[in-house]
Amino acid sequence: VPNAPAVAGSHEDVLRELIPCDVRSVLDLGCGDGRLMAIALERSPEATAVGLDFSEPMLELARARFADNDCVTLVAHDLSEPLPDLGTFDLVVSGFAIHHLEDARKIAIYGEAFTCTSPRGRFVNVEHVASPTEALHQEFMAALGIATEDPSNRCVSVEMQLSWLREVGFDDVDCLWKWREMALLAARRPSAS
Repeated sequence: VPNAPAVAGSHEDVLRELIPCDVRSVLDLGCGDGRLMAIALERSPEATAVGLDFSEPMLELARARFADNDCVTLVAHDLSEPLPDLGTFDLVVSGFAIHHLEDARKIAIYGEAFTCTSPRGRFVNVEHVASPTEALHQEFMAALGIATEDPSNRCVSVEMQLSWLREVGFDDVDCLWKWREMALLAARRPSAS
């Protein structure tokens, strides 16, 4: 196809492609060391960003990453609890965090993400998802060289999560990247009516 972009090779490539350069505000749910916020701020350096995480060691790494950026705020918060009222954001991201929550909380946090995403804003969840079969799950474990399942994993299929995102009100819902049990789920909040 003439003028088509190169095929993205990783979830980070797809995330970069999805972030418009005019994003003004970013919320990262379960920010860890701030990797996804950093990618967003590469694309839109003038944006403000808020990162939530319950792990003090991860927040320390994020503080070090953004030590020279006054536009980044880091908040200690456990995603198993309702999100604090932080306003609305042009981009809400999450990376490998929501799969640790029970299903009812996953659905609730998708609804909360919808509420805090501005009209026409994006929600992007880079996530550990369930394999369709046990055999494929075992192949995933072998591909990573992992013998023991992480007991905190509460993985759900891509299809189920896409349906939850639609049910809470998001449009343009799709899985835009997947490798075995790693997926990038993206959605957009409709324009205000």
